Amino acid sequence: MVARTPRRIAAIVAGVLAASLALSGCLYAQIPAEQPRSSASPAPESDGIADELLPFYEQTLEWESCESAMECAIVTAPLDWQNPGLGEIELAIIRSHATGGDAIGSLLTNPGGPGASGLGFIRDSISYAVGEDVRENFDVIGFDPRGVGASTAVTCFTDPADMDSYLFDIPENSRGSDAWNDELLASSAEFAAACEANSDGILPYITTDQSARDMDLLRGVLGDSELYYLGYSYGTFLGATYAKLFPERVGRLVLDAAIDPSVSGLEVGTTQGVGFESALRAYMADCIDGSDCPFRGTVDQGMADLGTLLAGADRFPQQGADGRMLGADTLLTAIIAALYSEDSWPYLTAALTDTLAGDPELAFTLADFYYNRSGGVYLDNQTEAFSAYNCLDYPNDSTPEDEAASQALLEAEAPTVAPYWSGPDGCDEWPYPPSGVREPIAAEGADPIVVVGTTNDPATPYEWSVSLAEQLSSGVLVTRVGEGHSGYNKGNACVDAAVETYLIDGTPPEDGLRCE
Repeated sequence: MVARTPRRIAAIVAGVLAASLALSGCLYAQIPAEQPRSSASPAPESDGIADELLPFYEQTLEWESCESAMECAIVTAPLDWQNPGLGEIELAIIRSHATGGDAIGSLLTNPGGPGASGLGFIRDSISYAVGEDVRENFDVIGFDPRGVGASTAVTCFTDPADMDSYLFDIPENSRGSDAWNDELLASSAEFAAACEANSDGILPYITTDQSARDMDLLRGVLGDSELYYLGYSYGTFLGATYAKLFPERVGRLVLDAAIDPSVSGLEVGTTQGVGFESALRAYMADCIDGSDCPFRGTVDQGMADLGTLLAGADRFPQQGADGRMLGADTLLTAIIAALYSEDSWPYLTAALTDTLAGDPELAFTLADFYYNRSGGVYLDNQTEAFSAYNCLDYPNDSTPEDEAASQALLEAEAPTVAPYWSGPDGCDEWPYPPSGVREPIAAEGADPIVVVGTTNDPATPYEWSVSLAEQLSSGVLVTRVGEGHSGYNKGNACVDAAVETYLIDGTPPEDGLRCE
């Protein structure tokens, strides 16, 4: 019983918890409407654009001041790119003008997810998204993909209490039993039914393929003949899909913390489990060397004690101040939230220390951060959008033998997380069958595409970056040796120079560049 769809590959902004916790209360806030500053974008060339799509590519944008010197606009896109007369959706975008004056062009960005707000990413943390030299030379663009945030969005539960129940309630039946399995599937069915009832018919069209076509529309209405793009985490799959669909329109693409488009959902989930176990061991080694660590002895002994803590939470959940119960699943979510960056490890140490002492509040804070929940309210729809994308992007083609092999691999290589990583596939209850495919992407004819991988990335393991760079006919691999999720703009001068020289000057780094 291994879940086919992977755990949420969190937005890259989750990496620096210290800064992001302060940001999370406003990260995806409503865009204020103000008076228009400008009203025109250059009309794109029509070469290669079907006649029925030209009205979308030739639309005029109404830019409004929305955050300091930034501007926001709404772009109208077809609900279904294969049937553009079926209906329309809206895409919310934000633009930060090049600080140096003349822009090379527009640099589209995506922070991950699927389901993270790219608009909020740029509005509230642009310096985390891109370096100063990039900001000087590009109009930096953030956008909420279809189904997300301020764009035409997936909506499921309208009462936060219902979402709390879906994410945090502990099943009444024993873990792994048939009754436990049925309980979780019933919860997934209730969630899926709410998504279908409240999303106004958009669910069949919330796919990465459709979203990649939206990106080409954004390129066109922004007046760029080629796409300049920086995608993190899930954003690498979005960028690679764009390159597959429009290789001749690829300009300078950087894909950081890559997803391998050829692996199945079952493989993604299994590999992530092993990746988080590896990151957890690196954390444990660091923790034991410190004075505040609640664990003692060797790394193996510390991991065994952590396993005991998780098992204890599974049997005897701790009640939080708001009445929620901290079981093993929520505790593991809290642990995962803090493993995206070494900067977050002190928060994990404090949360585990408090949990051992019977106080679950810090663990709940970390889990709430993961779900972007604050004050009992969910600040965005990333959980809903995550399900919508993954349930359609990942075909359910695993066999019972595949699942048994994956479970055996988890138990062998990720023994601490394995007991809480497996479960029924909630996408079996989704109202629409998968439409995506899992296959290598070559993007023949595309200009160089730079892929950045970090050697002990827990969420998107390094092997995926290696694989994607090999698949792409023009792939260039840059390796960051270290911990954490993603490599660019995280303090490694070698990685930063490689990425920024390519984006700004068009000179790709040497394939295989290794940054210690």
